[in-house]
Amino acid sequence: MSVRERAAGGRRLRGDARAAAEDSLEDYAFRYVPRSFRRWSAVSVGATALGSIAFLADFSIGASIGLEHGAQNAALGVLVASVIIFAVGFPVAFYGARYNIDLDLIARGSGFGYYGSIITTIIFAGFTCIFFALEGAIMAQGLEVAAGVPLPIGYAISTIVVVPIVIFGMRALERLHFWTTPLWLVLALVPLAWVLISQPSTVAGFWSFAGESDGTVSLGAVASSAAVCFALTPQLAEQIDYIRVMPPLTGANRRSWWTAFVFSGPGWVIFSGTKQIIGIFLAVYLVTKIDPSIDDDAVEPVKQFLGLYESLLPEWVALVLVLVLIVIAQVKINVTNAYSGSLAWSNVFTRTTKRYPGRTVFVVFNLVIALSLMLMDVFSLISFVLSLYANVVMAWLVTISVDIVVNKHVLRLSPRFPEFRRGMLHDWNPVGPVSVGLASVASLLCFAGVFGPGMQPLSVLVAIGVAAVVTPTAAVVTRGRYYLRRRSDGIPLPLLDEDGNPSGERLRCHVTGYVFERPDMLVSAETGPGGEVQYVSSLALTLDETDRYVLPPEPFDTARDDRQEAR
Repeated sequence: MSVRERAAGGRRLRGDARAAAEDSLEDYAFRYVPRSFRRWSAVSVGATALGSIAFLADFSIGASIGLEHGAQNAALGVLVASVIIFAVGFPVAFYGARYNIDLDLIARGSGFGYYGSIITTIIFAGFTCIFFALEGAIMAQGLEVAAGVPLPIGYAISTIVVVPIVIFGMRALERLHFWTTPLWLVLALVPLAWVLISQPSTVAGFWSFAGESDGTVSLGAVASSAAVCFALTPQLAEQIDYIRVMPPLTGANRRSWWTAFVFSGPGWVIFSGTKQIIGIFLAVYLVTKIDPSIDDDAVEPVKQFLGLYESLLPEWVALVLVLVLIVIAQVKINVTNAYSGSLAWSNVFTRTTKRYPGRTVFVVFNLVIALSLMLMDVFSLISFVLSLYANVVMAWLVTISVDIVVNKHVLRLSPRFPEFRRGMLHDWNPVGPVSVGLASVASLLCFAGVFGPGMQPLSVLVAIGVAAVVTPTAAVVTRGRYYLRRRSDGIPLPLLDEDGNPSGERLRCHVTGYVFERPDMLVSAETGPGGEVQYVSSLALTLDETDRYVLPPEPFDTARDDRQEAR
């Protein structure tokens, strides 16, 4: 490379770094979130994260499985899925909140490698598009019922309305959720509570509802119900996009930190599962008490809440309140879908092309895909789409969770600190891709009926089981040699402070000229004019097209011995 080309590359890199460092538009899409940005309290972060789970797809999911399998099978399926999702999500969410990184960065050091985690990020990005489409379709249904807006126009409105909010990232989202969550809770729960108090017999009728089943509890029906619910698991990644800005955990804030983490991290599924049960109830109430001829329309939240409100209030009042509820709920969740999706797509694009065109580009890209899915009427296939998607989703997240719990803390083959920096990791680690690949293939074959009709409802459980076995097996077979490329980043300062939080020490990156906190930094392979040591940021390494700043690899055995000694 000529001197002129190197100079041009340096200018391009610094320009991209400047754009990527603009907090209001970037929000740390592919790097550690520094203390200087994490100015919110644990309670504030937790409340903001919980604000994003106002989505109404939960009601649709509960209704769809309730009408098909009956209330008891559906409720048990929701319970089974919720318990497993909480258990799988806890260690993953803890790493996000404790070390202030998103799920892609967690995956890099948890079995996938620097480029291998792109697989997981694409899976998650697909989730944000699918759920944006489902939630946007619900909002369009509300506009059609309340104002006669044609569905295609409603789809466009539900897509465009989130753009002004989502491009400004975490700051705008925090304000939105703070002001709208109380109103959403009142509109969603008060009429339901009134029906339960004034009509207690509806509870008994709800629990005995058989739907299309024979009225008995069966393993197949419970598993089929749970399979649909499992597709919601990637919501964990959206929760992590919020809780990664948690403040450092200290003795002074320990109680509030853990409370906020548990409920807004893995505990999101408690609220999600509750809403699914309510969705079953609303569908049964609609079919048995309001309109027995409503059929499949009972899965639409618009029809569910409209029927509920009209049983208590004049029709025009009910219509207005339902429209307000629908719009608030859909804007709250879809700004999150668009925000998290844009982070995921920009992460993939930047690592593969070494260019950063700005996160706004990926907001638009994400929304175009979601709008296309809405126009293809993905909502009408909600149960099938979610059941299919759940197989891959659980293969992915169980692999990461098992790597954290077993490979890091039991087998000690995976680095306990969640390494994410280029140069410290191998490009690819076979542990994650092999586990996800085998688990996905096995579960999808079950889903397709290859192993017989008796195994079809159990396909997601197959994905969970295969991933749980293959992840540690692959780590043992490879002896953990593909986790770390180097044992040391060359910086003598500790990565963690005395409380075990990522250090707040600051160092200057000689490539970009910016100051970054210690967890983002490495020693550069390029020394200064006088031979002095220079530091390079993970951001600069992400955007650099060459390897001239990357330190050479270290022998595997030395790295392994060093990890064991550190432990």
